[in-house]
Amino acid sequence: MALTLGMITTDTTDATSLGTWWAEQTGGTVVETNNGWFVVVRPQGGPLLAFQQVEDPTPGKNRLHLDLGAPDLDAEVERLTGAGASVVAQREMGDFRWVTMADPDGNEFCVANH
Repeated sequence: MALTLGMITTDTTDATSLGTWWAEQTGGTVVETNNGWFVVVRPQGGPLLAFQQVEDPTPGKNRLHLDLGAPDLDAEVERLTGAGASVVAQREMGDFRWVTMADPDGNEFCVANH
């Protein structure tokens, strides 16, 4: 028997707002809202993303994050910052370049060329 990935869930104080933001950024669709306490997004390609409303999300650095790809890294970073994300750090390793960003709730994710 093997595990299968069902979805990736993020705690937030506003599941509707953050779920809608991620749906817009991934070209996805909000497929469940559950009265705003648990929002599910089906992005274009990839596993489901879920956003669960909690009173007090765990503070500090994410122990798990999304690694996303874009054909034009600089243009995607500009688009995401225009949509409310922030740049945490720009990184490179040899010819490979990626940017660590944070969504409007401060959850970190990375974007790299693919």
